[in-house]
Amino acid sequence: MKLLLTSAGVKNASIHAALLDLLGKPIAESRALCIPTAGYGHPHSSPARAWEFIAGRSGTPMSELGWQSLGVLELTALPSLPRDRWVRWVEETDALLVNGGDAVYLYHWMRQSGLADLVETMPDRVWVGLSAGSMVMTPRIGDDFVAMRPPITGNDRTLGVVDFSIFPHVDHPELTENTMAAAERWAAGLDCPAYAIDDQTAIKVVDGHAEVISEGHWRYFPR
Repeated sequence: MKLLLTSAGVKNASIHAALLDLLGKPIAESRALCIPTAGYGHPHSSPARAWEFIAGRSGTPMSELGWQSLGVLELTALPSLPRDRWVRWVEETDALLVNGGDAVYLYHWMRQSGLADLVETMPDRVWVGLSAGSMVMTPRIGDDFVAMRPPITGNDRTLGVVDFSIFPHVDHPELTENTMAAAERWAAGLDCPAYAIDDQTAIKVVDGHAEVISEGHWRYFPR
């Protein structure tokens, strides 16, 4: 998959242009599926916030971008469905819009549902991650971001599709603990490179090459 790993959705013209480049066609000619699953694993989320994400009313632009068609893919439901049915839905879409919440919970249900097995076998699809929806593609999220403990998991490991970790929402006014200094301490505890990004920043990944797209501020922490 081609990846657009955002902190808070398609927040500016630069990230929007990156999305168009990955799609290779206008959004109005592209089909998308929303994945709200990560939100259910976070202690500060709720069904109302999942609806806001799907309906495009969350303030993190993804669903409201003017897609040709838009559907919902709830990962917790997939194990009860015939695999060929939901795989067809994914194959027929252009982009997966993946909500924030708890990245470890999302990782668990990507594995349980089988979606994790498809991620690297569909090179023409675009994964548009929002916060935890971006972090799930990294090898580790760091203990600071683990909300879901056993029986789901006992550690901070995630998919490892990319070789770097992400600290989102740097200097967000409502997340006073998400400072750049906190990100530096977080990165020091990892065994991989990392990026700290604010809500005006995204990381575009194609064929393993990462490019920072930003109208805000960010920092790279080498291993």
